Amino acid sequence: MPFELDTRLSEALGTGSARTLERAFGMKTVGDLLAHYPRRYADPGELTPIRDLPVGETVTIVAEVLSSTVRTMRNRPGAMLEVIIGDGVGRMSLTFFAKGTRQAEWRQNELAVGRRGVFSGKVGKFNEVTQFAHPQYELFDDEDAARRSADARANIPIPIYPATSAMQSWQIAKLTSHVLDDLGTVPDPLPESLRVSEGLLTARDALNGIHRPRHRNDIDPAVRTLRAHEALTLQAALLQQREQVRALTATPRPASAGGLLERFDATLPFTLTPDQREVGHDIAADLAGDRPMNRLVQGEVGSGKTLVALRAMLQVAESGGQAALIAPTEVLAGQHLRSIAKMLGPDLSARLMPTLLTGQMPAADRRKAALRVASGQALIVIGTHALLAEKTTFADLALVVVDEQHRFGVEQREALRAKGTSPHALVLTATPIPRTVAMTVFGDLDTSVIRSMPAGRAGIQSHVVPLADRPQLFVRAWQRAAEEIAEGRQVFAVCAAIDTTKDSVEAGDEPPPDTAGTGPRWGVVQLDELLATHPDLSAVRRAVLHGKMPAEQKDAVMQAFARGEIDLLIATTVIEVGVDVPNASTMVILDADRFGVSQLHQLRGRVGRGEHAGLCLLVTEAEAGTLARERVEAVAATLDGFELAEVDLSLRGEGDVLGAAQSGVKSSLRLLRVVKDAGLISRARELAAGILSEDPTLERHAGLRAAIERRVTDADRAALAKN
Repeated sequence: MPFELDTRLSEALGTGSARTLERAFGMKTVGDLLAHYPRRYADPGELTPIRDLPVGETVTIVAEVLSSTVRTMRNRPGAMLEVIIGDGVGRMSLTFFAKGTRQAEWRQNELAVGRRGVFSGKVGKFNEVTQFAHPQYELFDDEDAARRSADARANIPIPIYPATSAMQSWQIAKLTSHVLDDLGTVPDPLPESLRVSEGLLTARDALNGIHRPRHRNDIDPAVRTLRAHEALTLQAALLQQREQVRALTATPRPASAGGLLERFDATLPFTLTPDQREVGHDIAADLAGDRPMNRLVQGEVGSGKTLVALRAMLQVAESGGQAALIAPTEVLAGQHLRSIAKMLGPDLSARLMPTLLTGQMPAADRRKAALRVASGQALIVIGTHALLAEKTTFADLALVVVDEQHRFGVEQREALRAKGTSPHALVLTATPIPRTVAMTVFGDLDTSVIRSMPAGRAGIQSHVVPLADRPQLFVRAWQRAAEEIAEGRQVFAVCAAIDTTKDSVEAGDEPPPDTAGTGPRWGVVQLDELLATHPDLSAVRRAVLHGKMPAEQKDAVMQAFARGEIDLLIATTVIEVGVDVPNASTMVILDADRFGVSQLHQLRGRVGRGEHAGLCLLVTEAEAGTLARERVEAVAATLDGFELAEVDLSLRGEGDVLGAAQSGVKSSLRLLRVVKDAGLISRARELAAGILSEDPTLERHAGLRAAIERRVTDADRAALAKN
């Protein structure tokens, strides 16, 4: 009986292979195995003589087994098989490690002296002898077969798969070939007419072309087809998700004449920016409708996103609805509470009772806050993950506001929404998102952008402090900080670690890949010790702040800094978002190359928020011309976060944007790349929208419906949103 894509691997391959594939790659079905694409192809037509093999590269050769030896291991259990092969000109060693002598002898019998075959592996050297460790190989049956096979294979690429020690590439290739031989009908995600007009292969031909190409030119059409399938499946899933939310019925929350929103607007001491007005108008219209709002608001650091969100909260409060704002950190949640209470003023604060609810609050305070929330007394609720707790209940949750979406996932947003009856959702991010990423990650949300900045901001100047070129500038950076403090202003100093002697990098602050293997030079502890002896800074009011401090201590330090009682705050990236101290004019970022582009932009946004011009000094030891230095220089060159988002994308490369932990299809996007495939993603969205407009439930598009069900689960969508 032919296999289907949903056939269990245990049925198709037997329990042993199925168990190994599931353990190694999480595969359960034939479709999972066939979606495990080759990462590259070896070309037997360009075989390299053994004597010319380049060390460190993966190559393919044709050779004959000359001798073999089995030895038991001295310092660990198991046995080793060493096989000497030759190509008539040179010789090399193949090394295989086995659990025991019996296993090694089985392979020795297979690799009998005189057998010839194709061997592929990474070239190494040991005791000056060229070697492969655990190479892939395929032996020829006899000399006639050897000639026929060598000729036939001269132009047939060899697929090289992502592999593990338990399941090597050649084994995956054999298993894949086996299921392809017995594979039945493969449903096409695209209708035949669209497939032809888009110039794509059938799904079956594409799978054969990528796994068993007969020629190099078979590969590109197969990849193009499967990439299009991936884009269409993801975009259709996101559009379906958006329509599912829109299909729900929400309680309309219109603003009323003379109501809370109008009263609040009348007290504002400034005029809303054009972008704030436009986005506010869109949100107001969404809230007045009978479908749940599902909107993403992108805004530059300091562009007034919190004000936009507060106006939405006031609008739903007019009908007695509650708004819940979830923030990623205790510090940010406390900052939001204070800034919202300040913007509301005493009268509106008394009416709306903004309430903080976090996991680190004393138990008695938390119980009181939870009671105000459950009773509906608190119409504005601000908190951290504590809002998601099962015990946290709302009287009438009308609006969910998610701050800094990149710190949360879809499942957390939906968990909070589940505490109300189809509440509206407003997602905020100060991390500008390139259009293709927004389309791929946030395709289920309507999007608004705030670009214009409020009046009265003095702006920020950014400078690279290149210690590799001019080490003396380190002294000048601290002199500059001292000058600002002498003028009555405040300074942030940011480090990538808490204590470099303990390798305590803050959780979530993953350094860019090009800094892997090197630790930051400066931690909060080390910098505090240095500045305690600095001639100009030792006497200033100084404090430290990092994520491992108790919540109440962190909050006390931030409040003291906000009140102007601290001149110099030495911190980790715990101050990255939401901290608003208008008197803070200067930020010195140590080991700036340890941070990503968007993170540096976020940090820089903490200064220059008042009447004093901001100054950001990006201190780095990265050499000129390196990617790390380019990243820092890119941030110094522009204040436009949207421009930086595109720069960041190009610097990081398309593969890092949606990696294994940020997936939309099983464990990763298999073939789709948001930079290279921007046009394809846009086209896929158009096609998906057209298909869904005519067939919302995909009853007439069984192939696409099956692809979505098979490859885009709720967990996948949640993981995708964590980009």
